Amino acid sequence: MPRVVVFDETGGPEVLRVVDEPVVEPATGEVRVRIEAFAVNPLDQMVRAGQSPRPVQLPHARLGVEGTGVIDALGSGVSGLAVGEPVILGAIPDFETRGAYAEYTTLPADRVVPRPAGLEPVGAAALWVSYFTAYGALVESAGMRPGDQVLITAASGGVGRAAIQIANQIGAVPIAVTRQSAKVESLLGAGAAAVIATDREDIGEAVRRHTGEVGADIILDAVMGPGLAELSLAAKLGGTLATVGRLDPRPASFPANPSLTIYRYMAFADMADPVTVRRVAAFLAAGVRTGVLQPAVDRVFALDDIIEAHRYLARGMPVGKIVVTP
Repeated sequence: MPRVVVFDETGGPEVLRVVDEPVVEPATGEVRVRIEAFAVNPLDQMVRAGQSPRPVQLPHARLGVEGTGVIDALGSGVSGLAVGEPVILGAIPDFETRGAYAEYTTLPADRVVPRPAGLEPVGAAALWVSYFTAYGALVESAGMRPGDQVLITAASGGVGRAAIQIANQIGAVPIAVTRQSAKVESLLGAGAAAVIATDREDIGEAVRRHTGEVGADIILDAVMGPGLAELSLAAKLGGTLATVGRLDPRPASFPANPSLTIYRYMAFADMADPVTVRRVAAFLAAGVRTGVLQPAVDRVFALDDIIEAHRYLARGMPVGKIVVTP
């Protein structure tokens, strides 16, 4: 029988286990997807550890909000899709009955999008959440335009690298921020116009140097925490701050730049809107087709090694996404 990852209690990676489950027939309006690869996200780690944004019903809860595969079966009433079509799972958290940590899953037909041509399963599994989040925050919320100077924190992570590439696709100027000077060359190679390593330079001084003393037009922040007030001063007067995560769980300081327009971007809300989903899917497909958007994968694990994949995520910020292949 097909395998799926479940957990019966919250805790460390060791609560995850791989079990056999029968194949489920898709209900009306649903499709069944044979999973070829899925990504491990910080949200999965939070849910597994009991820090989910909403209650999760135990036991036998599931994980995984993004992945890719091939349509294996169609429920009644589904049109416009075909068995054998490669798709990406549009991420909507559902930890009780579905999840991408599996060999098969069923989901509503409007929650899949075509996989961009030429994108292999491992890369496709790393695309949707990071690139949707970066695009939504920068373009849909902050209104990024060509020429904008964009400061990107946690730039080595999945969203950070996606933001660098999307800024380049739009014609903006991505300035990457990392805590480790050892990652500077990697980020320059990923397309950053400049990189600020906070282990060796002050972020405010570096931003002023790179922007001709003006400051960043847009700050994309995935960290939050006590450093948010200082970070806000790196924006120009009338600039924009878009936050997309909370890698630092400590209370965030209030932005010290009173002229900022602030957005707390929540990607899953936009992922429930079919109009926005079509727009983002078209943008990403164009970027993949032209080669500007290239998902970064840090490491690939087998399904039987899912515990080690979660341990690897917990050890620090990967350079790109962690992907698992069933």
